Amino acid sequence: MFEKVLIANRGEIALRIIAACRDLGVKTVAVYSTADRDSLHVTHADEAICIGGAESSRSYLNIPAIISAAEIADADAIHPGYGFLAEDARFAEICRDCGIRFIGPNPDSIRLMGDKALARKAASDAGIPVLPGSPEPLHASSQARAVADEIGFPVILKASMGGGGRGMRIVRDPHDLESAFGQARSEAGAAFSNTDIYLEKYVERPRHIEFQVLGDEHGNVISLGERECSIQRRHQKLLEEAPANAFDADTREHIGQILADALQAIGYSNAGTVEFLMDDERKLYFIELNARIQVEHPVTEAVTGIDLVRSQLLLAAGEPLGSVVPDAVEIRGHAIECRVNAEDPETFLPSAGKIERFAAPGGPGIRVDSAAYSGWTVQPHYDSLVAKVTAHAGTRGAAIRRMRRALSMCVLEGVKTSIPLHQRILEDPRFVAGAYDTRFIEELEL
Repeated sequence: MFEKVLIANRGEIALRIIAACRDLGVKTVAVYSTADRDSLHVTHADEAICIGGAESSRSYLNIPAIISAAEIADADAIHPGYGFLAEDARFAEICRDCGIRFIGPNPDSIRLMGDKALARKAASDAGIPVLPGSPEPLHASSQARAVADEIGFPVILKASMGGGGRGMRIVRDPHDLESAFGQARSEAGAAFSNTDIYLEKYVERPRHIEFQVLGDEHGNVISLGERECSIQRRHQKLLEEAPANAFDADTREHIGQILADALQAIGYSNAGTVEFLMDDERKLYFIELNARIQVEHPVTEAVTGIDLVRSQLLLAAGEPLGSVVPDAVEIRGHAIECRVNAEDPETFLPSAGKIERFAAPGGPGIRVDSAAYSGWTVQPHYDSLVAKVTAHAGTRGAAIRRMRRALSMCVLEGVKTSIPLHQRILEDPRFVAGAYDTRFIEELEL
């Protein structure tokens, strides 16, 4: 096992990694920007090093500063968390070249999965179901039109290096394809410095299902079941649950085995999440693989009893999968996670500022992941996530009731938060019945 791990991140995920390291007796090094000097990850790490200014480009995305901090602290591994440099293949390569273990997939896997067009082709070649569409990136609207005419409208254009809905356009009318293609390429170039676009058949009212996987460095991969992430706004997830609603065990086992075989074939290791769309006929289609720990990992931890961050550390240290997780993963009960963001629940505008008072909820079945405290300032420079509240119970209905209780007992004053929105979601009859898809928030707002 590693002696000292540098955490190249901030906020609740940095604290989560510190907790896993302490459980394993591993020392930690926090890095922080000047804006995060008073953050809890700085307080709780064994060492802390300032790496630059408030802007991410000067700190949490500053690879030379992070590597220098690791060398100064004599850290033998770096955990990137999620976001920032977590899926940067070049950063993983630099860590390797500097003799520092990158706690995550190998650079080749990160690079392959970072290009969604290539990942889509790799998935198809491995037998994972994908939506009809272009087999490779498109460089002209005429190519897009040829594919669209073959598979039929509506279609969706996506940036190969995209994420979060950027570089994405839905096209229902053939006459709109040329302009949409130009807009998608332009947005992709601005956001990702890469104008490659691919095209897929568009599913009108899909559900968003994702599978958690773990792999070791000895060629073994296991699926830990699925999560439902259909409650989202503009492709940004707001609430997740595990297992997915009305998702049968046979499908879970079948898809899990396909994923294990496919990821073994490409030599995938460490944590990853394979995302799918499910259509109204309950068919699953591959979207992408996120080569990192996910924000919503606590719901999988709750229903499987497996510590995913601890597993990442052990797998990166070379432990075989069989010594990290059980051969047969049992799904126990139901878990729901609400992302509490510092934003207006009606307009979704960010609400940075000082938290005057914060008291996290507790009680049976409730977990809170947060780096917030009374007097802490929500910075405008970073993601607006303040806390993740997870409720776990024996049934979905009981988990919903526990989440309602937790949110009603959460005290968070000084900034606007998404708690009222989550309370509306949890009371909505469609959500209670589990009869929802990715259009839920759009229709809730109406």
